[in-house]
Amino acid sequence: MIAQSCMDISLASPLLGGLSPQTFMRRHWQKKPLLVRQAVPGGIDLVTRAQLMALAAHEEVESRLVVQRAGRWTLRQGPLARSALPPFKQAHWTLLVQGLDLHLPAARALLDRFRFVPDARLDDVMVSFATDGGGVGPHVDSYDVFLLQAQGRRRWRIGRSRSPELVPDVPLKILARFEPEHEWLLSPGDMLYLPPGWAHDGVAEGECMTCSIGFRASGRDELAREVVQRMLDGADPDERGPLYRDPALEASTEPGRIPSALQTFAAAAVARLLADPTALACALGEVLSEPKRGVWFDAGAAAPPADTSGGVSLDQRTRALYDDAHVFINGESFRAAGRDARLMRRLADRRALSATDVGALSEDARALLDDWLDAGWVQRSV
Repeated sequence: MIAQSCMDISLASPLLGGLSPQTFMRRHWQKKPLLVRQAVPGGIDLVTRAQLMALAAHEEVESRLVVQRAGRWTLRQGPLARSALPPFKQAHWTLLVQGLDLHLPAARALLDRFRFVPDARLDDVMVSFATDGGGVGPHVDSYDVFLLQAQGRRRWRIGRSRSPELVPDVPLKILARFEPEHEWLLSPGDMLYLPPGWAHDGVAEGECMTCSIGFRASGRDELAREVVQRMLDGADPDERGPLYRDPALEASTEPGRIPSALQTFAAAAVARLLADPTALACALGEVLSEPKRGVWFDAGAAAPPADTSGGVSLDQRTRALYDDAHVFINGESFRAAGRDARLMRRLADRRALSATDVGALSEDARALLDDWLDAGWVQRSV
């Protein structure tokens, strides 16, 4: 595999309706929807119906079955054997399969087309298969999404979300009040971009398949907890720091009360932990590069001694990021500087390194690459 070159974000892109990635991000990203006719002319043969059903039956693949019948909604979580799915002639059911980019090279290639958004924000490719009338009801997502029609047709109605109230006693988050402002019928190759907070309802007209390219939207408190926990995990357990002392402590008639001096001491200890910008950045990178839950790598697949004399590429399940001081891969961090840093950042950006690039790495960096090959995080290019 030849190292991928980074896209020119100033060039007009058919994927974005003739807008350049720069213009799209400025005009539409988290601002307003965009409908693109024939973003991928003729649609995309990402996965067959049979392949999708087979993936839904696997333990490591996240899937859901949504059925609407006689005005009632049911939701069933995977894994879902083919025998658990309704017949194709039955209307009003939908199979949702997450993370296809982790399992299908074609889905990973589709996700790569949206890498004008930083990888730290990219999430996955989900495919929704629906029979006639199938959908999941009007709902609101907390993240950005591109809805690409792969096969068949789906009618979308969208509108600003004006009320968070949901339909009671339903296993899905279906809006009780949905006021559509726009309506479009999407054919194979058409695509709709929606920012967070835009309510939408997609209904299949005949059998259809839709690809959803989704993005990560971590909650503030959730991200804070994950980063702080990562910082605590990385702290030296033998380093206790100065002990709490209170030589001026007076006798108390309220022995159950926590001394205010101890509260101040604890607050200062936490502030000191968070005041280290390098440690904070390192913990953030480790959190953001953590593989998705349920992802496993084929450790030892590259039988040692690992041969990095040729080019290498990242496994499609690998998450690789970097900042000014570190390279992050699958939840681990490595300090890098100089030529090694430049080449490791190239590996993250292009998801591949040429044989020339690999040969230019230092001995230590080559040893690290050998470890990643043995762990299954990196593969030899062919």
